[in-house]
Amino acid sequence: MRVCLSQINTTIVDFAGNLARITAACDRARALGDAVVVTPELAVTGYPPFDLLERPDVLRAGIDAIQTLAQASHGLTLIAGIALPNDQPGRPAVNAALVLQDGQLVATIRKRLLPTYDVFDEDRYFQPGTTAQVLDIAGRRVGVTICEDIWHFDDCGQPRYPVDPVAELVAAGADCILNLSASPFDIGKPLRRLELVRCIALAHGVPVAYCNLVGGNDSLVFDGRSFAVDGHGRVLAAADAFREADLHLELPGKVPPNRPSDATVPPGFEVATPLDARQALVLGLRDYVNKCGFRDVVLGLSGGIDSALTAALAVEALGAAHVTGVAMPGPYSSAGSVTDALTLARNLGIRCPIIGIAQPYQAFHEALRNEFSANPTSSGDITDQNLQARARGTVLMALSNKTGALLLTTGNKSELAVGYCTLYGDMNGGLAVIGDVPKTLVYEIAMTYNAEREVIPDDTLTKPPSAELAPDQKDEDSLPPYPVLDAILQRHIVERWPVEAIVADGHARATVERVVRLVERNEYKRRQAAPVLRVTRKAFGGGRRVPMARKLPE
Repeated sequence: MRVCLSQINTTIVDFAGNLARITAACDRARALGDAVVVTPELAVTGYPPFDLLERPDVLRAGIDAIQTLAQASHGLTLIAGIALPNDQPGRPAVNAALVLQDGQLVATIRKRLLPTYDVFDEDRYFQPGTTAQVLDIAGRRVGVTICEDIWHFDDCGQPRYPVDPVAELVAAGADCILNLSASPFDIGKPLRRLELVRCIALAHGVPVAYCNLVGGNDSLVFDGRSFAVDGHGRVLAAADAFREADLHLELPGKVPPNRPSDATVPPGFEVATPLDARQALVLGLRDYVNKCGFRDVVLGLSGGIDSALTAALAVEALGAAHVTGVAMPGPYSSAGSVTDALTLARNLGIRCPIIGIAQPYQAFHEALRNEFSANPTSSGDITDQNLQARARGTVLMALSNKTGALLLTTGNKSELAVGYCTLYGDMNGGLAVIGDVPKTLVYEIAMTYNAEREVIPDDTLTKPPSAELAPDQKDEDSLPPYPVLDAILQRHIVERWPVEAIVADGHARATVERVVRLVERNEYKRRQAAPVLRVTRKAFGGGRRVPMARKLPE
């Protein structure tokens, strides 16, 4: 059976645009003699639609789309992901795969396993399917599953759900599995997906074709990487990552289960952390800007590594003509910070006006002089530092308002985790591009830009990190060294280790307790932060929901 896995980049509730992409994929598949076209999960509606599923007009638009899908399916079988109204008491919608053959709707497959963990909240919206339905397609007995339906087992091999849709389909006679997915990217996820699908294929002796979404929608980035394996778990073909692509392949027959597997990892599935993260951030930034209706972005350039990386990512995503950097020297800025910012701008080919903050900073002090006189502060006081950051934030927001450019924040995950950032200052903006990138990974990604030529100035890469908001200030005056901090944050936030376990892992108790305290006390800042592009298994945002009003750790 010749199959086309069409990993397309959809936009939520852009029914006309999404249908045009599906129709074009069918045209390409027909021209190459493919029998079946498979789209990603919810390709017609866009993923994830969240509370838009509570709007009847959105669900009616799904019904209206069926006619277009039927026309696209002439001469082949089209399996398209879509949200439809629920015809049973319960949730408002069903997460479905429509099966259309030569202009006729022949089956509607409902997703059975609804993830409700991390960034997923599908049980809030969707009524689950309850039956295993095997279809006759192009001479084969085909089982269709939707994303989580194949994630019956967790990463430790333990069942997540009481039912196993794949096992039920194979027991009902399926000799192959086609999966429609919208699986978000995080570092290491492609290899975890591959191993999961291999295990399924081996356990049942059936080939599995996996069609994944590509593109960015809000905080989530989808990497594509659609692929198929045979019943021995061998990879038959794989699509590129982070771009739209069609994967055309011949799906072989069923084999006896549990035969030896070829464990070779094909190109594109290795854990190549800095490059994978870079590509994900570029795609997520580009799609966020374009799908939200912006053309240009603006950001502050401090001469430091975080703003340098954010600028490089923005230029790669949008082109230099659509990126403006702004150098904003303050009373404690070094001459090198401005020089490094201008050198970076020249290397990237972007504009970089210099707008000093001395005047607005002094104006704030003058306006507040009477109130401050009752509470004298030194130049290193936190209020003084925050005034500088907020002066910069005001400048950047004014430029954003005046030009219509989206303001990008430049803070990294390490800073956001411990609250080393200023509300309504450096946190101002519409997208936190590197807000899920630990400081140590910031350096690794930055180095990929300098592989062939100097893009990010060497001084930026080598000087000690500093906010430059006080005399001779260094980040390590307030925080542990970043390698230590990031290791503790990884254990606490991503792996959810208790303090005792982190200490036993080789970290000083006082440091661990202080870091954990900072993380817990700064939830109120993160709740007000710009959306964060997700590239790790646990990002700040919808996948980590922590109350602000609660008893904090001692």
